[in-house]
Amino acid sequence: MTNYINIGKFVAAFGVKGDLILKHALGKKTMLKDIEAVFVEEVKGSYLPYFVESSKAKDTEETYVKLDSIDTREAAARLSTKNVWLPEEDFRKLAGKSAPISLLGFILITDEEENLGPIEEVIEQPHQVLLRIDLDGKEALIPLHAETLDRIDHQKKEVHVTLPDGLLDIYR
Repeated sequence: MTNYINIGKFVAAFGVKGDLILKHALGKKTMLKDIEAVFVEEVKGSYLPYFVESSKAKDTEETYVKLDSIDTREAAARLSTKNVWLPEEDFRKLAGKSAPISLLGFILITDEEENLGPIEEVIEQPHQVLLRIDLDGKEALIPLHAETLDRIDHQKKEVHVTLPDGLLDIYR
């Protein structure tokens, strides 16, 4: 089964020919080069493919996207506010190495070498990033910022952290 990763959402229609603005968390100026299709979550849990006709990077957070068969502003407006997903393989090609979202799927390891499991979601907030993991069958949110991050091993796909005393006890 294909593993899909949420990269952001369409935030608005642009122009009159059906272009959309994609607000993404890929961490760099991004064109959807070599990406055949994006998947739009029109109904919760269902990913419908839309073929990418063209794209143009606006800045590090937004990209203009023209989708096949979306030819009017009204058709584009229907997709605005919808989440956009990519298959994991395409996501790994586009995500900036320093972007927090690129940590999805990495293993979270404490300073005591305890393996907490894979990072299932990255939640970006103004002053920190939260990593959602499954800890003993419960959802746990682990803060990631300058004080907690020890190192990131991109080769082994590991994130090493020093956690505040008692943080894991909350979830156990």
